[in-house]
Parts: sequence; C-alpha cells; structure tokens
Amino acid sequence: MEWQQLEYFVAVAKLEHMTRAAEVLAISQPALSRSISKLEDELGVPLFDRQGRSIMLNRYGELFLHRVQRMRKEYEKAVVELQELNNPELGDVSLGFLHTLGTSIVPDLIRAFRQHHPQIRFHFTQNYSHSQLKQLLAGELDLCLLSAINTEPPVCWKELWRDELYIMVPIDHHLADRTSIKMKELENENFVLMKKGYTLRRTADKLLAAAGIKPKITFEGDEVATVVGFVGAGLGVSLLPDDEDLNPKKIVKIHVEDMVCERIIGMAWIENRYLPPSARQFQQFIFDFYEEQKR
Repeated sequence: MEWQQLEYFVAVAKLEHMTRAAEVLAISQPALSRSISKLEDELGVPLFDRQGRSIMLNRYGELFLHRVQRMRKEYEKAVVELQELNNPELGDVSLGFLHTLGTSIVPDLIRAFRQHHPQIRFHFTQNYSHSQLKQLLAGELDLCLLSAINTEPPVCWKELWRDELYIMVPIDHHLADRTSIKMKELENENFVLMKKGYTLRRTADKLLAAAGIKPKITFEGDEVATVVGFVGAGLGVSLLPDDEDLNPKKIVKIHVEDMVCERIIGMAWIENRYLPPSARQFQQFIFDFYEEQKR
C-alpha cells in the first residue's frame, strides 16, 4: 500500500465519481480505477458500491475513510513539526551537562544564547559523563558538555575551557592564611568530596593518589554547593573549581603550587549524525564564545 493510493481513495470518496476524481488528480480514469481496485484487493474488502457509472462509499469505505483522514491529519501535523524543528530559530536542542556546571555556567550560556535566539527550546539532562555518552550514542541527546574523555568514533569531543581546582578550607582552618600549598600538606586532613561516579570526584582521586594521599573522607555529596557547605561547617577540606557563589566569610580557596590541578571541559557530539539547525547553531555559538574568551 502506498500513500498515493490513499490520496486517490480520498479523492474518489469525496467526489463519488471516478472520471471527475481522475480530472482533479490529473491522471487517467483507467489508472485511477486500477489504483482503487488494487487498494481493495490489498484490504480484502470492497470500499465502494458500484451501480453502472455511479460509485459510492459502502460501510467498509466509510470506516476506512475515517481512519485515512486521521492519518492525513497526523501526517500534516508531522510535516509542520519537522519544518519547525528544521527552522534554526524555532527548533529544539537536547543538551546534556555535568552536575557541577548547572549552578551558573550552563544557565549563563543559555541566557546569552537566547538573547539572540529566544524561540529555540532546550531539553536538559544533568548526569554523569558515562551516562551522557550512552544517551548521546542512543540519539537521546544532541550535544553534551562534559570533562575530557578518551573518545572513539563516532563520538567527537572538543575542548572549550579549563578550570583550576583549588583546595577549599574553612575560614578558621590552620591553612586559611596561605595563598598556596603543596598537595602533600593535606595528608592528614579530612576530606569532603563529590560521590564516586562524578567526573570531579575521579579527578580529585587521581590528584590525591598522585600525591600519595589516601584521603579520610567524612562526607560525599551530590552537589558542589553541598560539598562547599560541609567544608564551611568544618567537616573537612575539598578540591573544587572556583565558583562565584563561594562564601568568602566561610571558605578560603588555596592554589596548589606543586601540581597542575585542573579540569578540562568540552563539548561532545556524534560524528556524521544529523544535527537539527537549532543544535548546530547552539554548537557554533558555544565554539565561538570560548574562542573569544581565549583572545
């Protein structure tokens, strides 16, 4: 069964006249008759009652017409939706990002982008890097903002920026008056860290292991704000990126002088997979934004 057969059927059902329907459809009457007969053969029932030259829908035809008209409406709606999705100013963007980027970075980027493209809609997913990659590969996400990863085709990843990671200590901590320290000086400290599975936790674990430190962990959190809150309460120290929301009355950030402590954030996407124009536009906006930051 072909869509064209359904269009022919609707025309004949509407006009109940094979010759006039053929003229409207700009095909020959015999070709139209063959198409209707073939459709009836495929369905296994007659759709029209024929008496001489007259033709009219029977009860099978009326039932089938009702369903076909619903199909046509759904088809027309789908065409409109696809056209909107393919419009760079009206489409959707499915974006995944790390939990730690949700406080200010992603909201600020979206705000800046929507100043120029206010009608583009976003669907957000906040998750671990490996979960985002699964969703990206499954086609559930267009783009992801996540930490540096070892990518294999078809996943592509491009670095956007680097954040220094600081040692965060309570304001009354014995190291709070220092501007820089060596990582080894934290050997006997208690730590407040993100839970295992978060990229920031894996980065902290690698840095501490490189310094020969087996951290004594007093708390593991799901959000940076929670970790910072527990540090401020004196439960331990942590290794975190700077944040404008850090309370200088409770927290002091200290530079690590003997190691490069940083996280690298980039954008991931699937090579050669179709990206809607709205997502391509957002991707290019992000690339241009961070290129400008480097100048």
